[in-house]
Amino acid sequence: MTTSATWKVGRLARASGLTVRTLHHWDTIGLLSPSQRTAGGHREYTEDDLVRLYQVLALRSLGLALDTIAVCLDAGVDPLRLVRDHLAGVEASIAALGALRDRLVRLDEELSADQAPTATALLDALRAIGGTGPEAGHALGRHLDAGEMQVLRTRAAALGPAVHYLLEVEWPELYRGAGRLRAAGTPATDQRVRRLVARMDELSALFTGGDAGISAGVRAAWHDDPAAMSKDPGALADDWRELAEYLDRARHGRA
Repeated sequence: MTTSATWKVGRLARASGLTVRTLHHWDTIGLLSPSQRTAGGHREYTEDDLVRLYQVLALRSLGLALDTIAVCLDAGVDPLRLVRDHLAGVEASIAALGALRDRLVRLDEELSADQAPTATALLDALRAIGGTGPEAGHALGRHLDAGEMQVLRTRAAALGPAVHYLLEVEWPELYRGAGRLRAAGTPATDQRVRRLVARMDELSALFTGGDAGISAGVRAAWHDDPAAMSKDPGALADDWRELAEYLDRARHGRA
């Protein structure tokens, strides 16, 4: 993008509705820094910086912490993809709830007429209640029992509106980012790799509560079906095993 306009911190604060203190803090932690310096040594924000500011605010509106947002942006998350993925998830949920409502209405009508519900109506309602989720959910279901899946669902529900982003966008993007670093020959001890691994472990703890059995099941799902877990149809199991070894070396500080 051609940077034809610039903003000093005070002007940007007024235009964005943020405080100067907030912008200074984000600069200090490396989340958003003015990328241009005037001849007099004053630092100014460019149009490219405004794009990043928009991304920061969009991700923050989903309830993500600032350190999480920094990892997401450094991993190259596409904000358009974020919006589209989120919209797809919302629409799928609406469709599933609509199907469940239709089936429950049918059951209500039969019960109100003092009729025993038909087997077809009951089975339809059961299918709607236990409807299938995203492909990653199917992959996890092959390695976790019903109780473990319920733990994941309960902990996911407690995370609120950020859960879709964390599961469907950030987590797969972290693995793709690590894969790109590995393909570029980046040593496992590189700080960029170790930051990605640290965030992966944080996400794992958020959803598993530190349960070793659930964590093992999630790893097995990635091992057996990386295409579903990463939402990348071209992901291969052999590539995943090599990536997992690379990440383990980063986790333990081994080159």
